Amino acid sequence: MKKLLLLISIVFTYNSCDDGDVTLESFNFTSQQIQKCSDENKTFLYKINDDELLLLDISAEPYTYDATFTTFPYTKSYAVDNSTSSVLYRLYSDTASNTTICSTIAPANPIVTNEWNATGGTIEVTTTQRFDTDGTTLLGYTHSFKLLNVNFSNGTNSFSFVSYLVGSYQTTN
Repeated sequence: MKKLLLLISIVFTYNSCDDGDVTLESFNFTSQQIQKCSDENKTFLYKINDDELLLLDISAEPYTYDATFTTFPYTKSYAVDNSTSSVLYRLYSDTASNTTICSTIAPANPIVTNEWNATGGTIEVTTTQRFDTDGTTLLGYTHSFKLLNVNFSNGTNSFSFVSYLVGSYQTTN
């Protein structure tokens, strides 16, 4: 009887083992700066961490001055709807660079090995003024981006953030 129980427990153990597939549950871009392509036709912002990319595309371009901003800090929210506002996370086969993202014709390498699209949530942008050391001369604006209740899916796996601080992007006056 003991041998039978041992055999059943061994079979159960081997059948319940993980098959080795890696499931993404989070990413970390805290030490990378938000960048924007120099091509004015590309309005998205992005962060690169070796072979990882986090891209924010907000067609309203919240990182330009808006005359409706009357008090600061000014916070505006954009629904992730994948038509006017989208967020995507990509894994590449090798280290990605701004050339990988900003080229008119994307280079052949590195290639995208996996992509997660945000399926809902909000992009919150808080804009503050930046002043010169004299305290009165306006130099520009700092736009801080936060993801709220954003869900990512690649068709097979998914993960989400209740709140994720993407970082800040500065513009000049």
